[in-house]
Amino acid sequence: MHPPLPLPVSVSTIATLIGGELRGDGERLISRLASLESADAGSIVFLSGRRHARAAAASLAAAVIVSPELESLVAAGSSRILVADPYLAYAHLSQWMAAQLAHARASTQTDAAQAIDPSAHIADSALIGEGVQIGPGVTIAAGASIGAYCRIAAGCSIGTDARLGERSVLHPGVTLYEGVRIGQRALIHASTVIGADGFGFAPSPAGWVKIAQLGSVLIGDDVEIGANCAVDRGALDDTIIGNGCKIDNLVQIGHNVRIGEHTVIAGCVGIAGSAVIGRRCMIGGGVGVAGHIEICDGAIIGGMSLVERSVTEPGFYTGAWPLQTHTQWERTAATLKQLPQLRQRLRALASMVGLTKDPA
Repeated sequence: MHPPLPLPVSVSTIATLIGGELRGDGERLISRLASLESADAGSIVFLSGRRHARAAAASLAAAVIVSPELESLVAAGSSRILVADPYLAYAHLSQWMAAQLAHARASTQTDAAQAIDPSAHIADSALIGEGVQIGPGVTIAAGASIGAYCRIAAGCSIGTDARLGERSVLHPGVTLYEGVRIGQRALIHASTVIGADGFGFAPSPAGWVKIAQLGSVLIGDDVEIGANCAVDRGALDDTIIGNGCKIDNLVQIGHNVRIGEHTVIAGCVGIAGSAVIGRRCMIGGGVGVAGHIEICDGAIIGGMSLVERSVTEPGFYTGAWPLQTHTQWERTAATLKQLPQLRQRLRALASMVGLTKDPA
């Protein structure tokens, strides 16, 4: 559970913040955003599905963000804030709460506007914007540029001529190789590496000959990348991640990959070189994407699927041999479960018609 807000806010204030319709007591004070199970009389929660009906009925929350269709499931003692999409409203409220907590932490610092740890090594030709905070052991190489109000945590390494846009955050141990370009308001979690060499080698009688990776990585605005990810630089052209993309932990993005705006990628996904992924796609955990294929705008790929060929029509796809629409995959999976019984029936039919050779 997160720390309480320094100044609790009323339920009516929150209703105004998220554009909801208030039902019940609007003067109750809220200090935390909580789960249904852990909420107390100072908490606000959200309810987004009937599967949580029992928890909602038992919750002690002061207020619940809920859709009109599910309002009846809320405990009688809780105020309600009615919205069309409770999960989206929760996302906006979580950002507001995080900002209030961050402001409270910053107000306790003596010099929040400018803080560069003395152990950081910054090249003379590096450009450091207004209000940048740089932690212990950070290295910033010649020609690098750090936008205003960025926060760079301990142990980060920023290479020659790399660019980091305004109000971006690098968590501990992030590495930006030379020439990498990152837009504004990026959030990159610990130990992620951006701009390492792509996996390019040419076979020869004497062994593998490395192909120099001459491109870079271009990342747009408002991108979040999780911990321990690797985004390889391009071989000739650049690897590109569009505005608003959200990438989970442990994701590998190969050289020359292009990812369209506002695509989301869950953990442990591997994307091979030169794959092109469209805008507003959703890629589930553990998916493998083959190189040199395209996934169209708006496609949804179910977890643990293997995408070996291009996806040209929006839809929900699942499976590995081959990738199918989710509906087709469900039918295939159901048939596979019945194979032993079908084999027995086929043998019985063959026996009835006098086949001497086993058909299965």
